[in-house]
Amino acid sequence: MENISKTLDINQIKQYLPHRYPMLLVDRVLTWESGKTITAIKNVTANEEFFNGHFPNKPVMPGVLMVEAMAQTAAILSFLTMGQKPDENTIVYFVGIDNVRFKRPVGPGDQLKMDVEILRVARGIWKYKAVATVDGQLAVEAELMCTLRTANDEVKAAPAANSETPAGE
Repeated sequence: MENISKTLDINQIKQYLPHRYPMLLVDRVLTWESGKTITAIKNVTANEEFFNGHFPNKPVMPGVLMVEAMAQTAAILSFLTMGQKPDENTIVYFVGIDNVRFKRPVGPGDQLKMDVEILRVARGIWKYKAVATVDGQLAVEAELMCTLRTANDEVKAAPAANSETPAGE
């Protein structure tokens, strides 16, 4: 793939992520540069399923879903960087989430703008710096670590870990 900025619409995003409603949390890629950065958005609407219970009187997007949206954005950047689209057996697993900070609530009508940068790739582990803002205000930031595997590969858990969670769960 060329190393230039491009946009992706929702149909193109679906070619890079296995997630579907209600777990597909990236609506548009605004720009990306292979091996470097990506900027994407999630339009948060009152129709989101999670608002029925989180919270009925004060709807707030769960923090774990904001982190998931950033992870999905990071996965898109990884596939774009590798110049390939995943097949039905490709899975992206979280292997670490560090330094997560939530700075403001996100609710219906907000547009979550996610900026993700690849910090490094070593031994099959991708590390990213992810920042999400609403109207220029920091909402959440984190360092994410992921690995790509096929459904047939066994992912070896770290000695202290009991299990790993796919980025889509």
